[in-house]
Amino acid sequence: MSYKVALKPSEKTFDVDEAESIVDAAHRQGIHLPYSCRDGTCGTCKGRVVSGEIKHDHYSPQALSDKERAAGMALFCQARACSDLVLEIDLNNPDIQRLPSRVDQIDHLGHDVMRLFLKLPAGKQLNYIAGQYIDIILSDGRHRTYSIAGAPRDDGMIELHIRNVEGGRFSDFVFHHLEQKTILRIEGPMGAFYLRQDSTRPMLLVAGGTGLAPIKAIIEAAQQAGDRREIILYWGVRSQRDLYFQKTVEQWAEQEHLRYIPVLSEPDDDWQGRSGYVHEAVLQDITDIAQYDVYAAGPPIMVSSARSSFLAAGLPEKQIFHDAFEWALDTQEAIKKN
Repeated sequence: MSYKVALKPSEKTFDVDEAESIVDAAHRQGIHLPYSCRDGTCGTCKGRVVSGEIKHDHYSPQALSDKERAAGMALFCQARACSDLVLEIDLNNPDIQRLPSRVDQIDHLGHDVMRLFLKLPAGKQLNYIAGQYIDIILSDGRHRTYSIAGAPRDDGMIELHIRNVEGGRFSDFVFHHLEQKTILRIEGPMGAFYLRQDSTRPMLLVAGGTGLAPIKAIIEAAQQAGDRREIILYWGVRSQRDLYFQKTVEQWAEQEHLRYIPVLSEPDDDWQGRSGYVHEAVLQDITDIAQYDVYAAGPPIMVSSARSSFLAAGLPEKQIFHDAFEWALDTQEAIKKN
């Protein structure tokens, strides 16, 4: 069974099969609805159902409250159509581009993290805001999402941090087969996770694992803009070997206005620093979280826990910005090379 979907205020339309999510159907037809985690935990894809019936798969109540759902709000990464629909959602990425890119540099940053630098064709530029993400388009058309790990550069280079995930099609390719000059197709920019430069509040940055990538981009953007606000960075990982960008982060902390606190959830025997869950360490240290703008990026469970805990501690909802992600797993053959 297929249904018609109309979007307000853009007036765009597309079809959706009853077995697919609204986000997936829109993306399949070239309409780029905002999303991040695709797991119902971050709320990036939230919008209003003006008319029609939907049903939800699983989702976090932190991303969609009972009050919001009763008012007609929905998470379109988890919503499936039961009739024709009219939806109200802001398409805040009107200039998404699809471009070829060439792998210019490959660096091992840690035991399970690789850094890629992608070079765009001469004369091409990806007009993104630090903190946004791109999709890598695989040979069968499926997408893998990665945050851009740096502020925009004059040379057009795009930096990605790729974590090696067991069973992950693209990450396995990156770690075992990828070579310089490989051509990758990318699509972007996307996402509403970026530095709010109109604010004067100090910044509290909370990263989990490779959630450091968009946080790095935000720090670089603040540096480029001459932003002298206080920055406190908490980076949560399992053990010391997961601090894959430690030297650079420590260099950031040499600046007078930036403080850095690493937190290990499974600390090594010789670890002398903080341990436990990163959001709990934040609340142990920060007595008045409402004075900060909070940026949180990492696995959905970390972002969801941080968001709910910080709101309960008095952080206004308008002062938290988050980027949650999950890894897509499959075992099919890797992408095309040139």
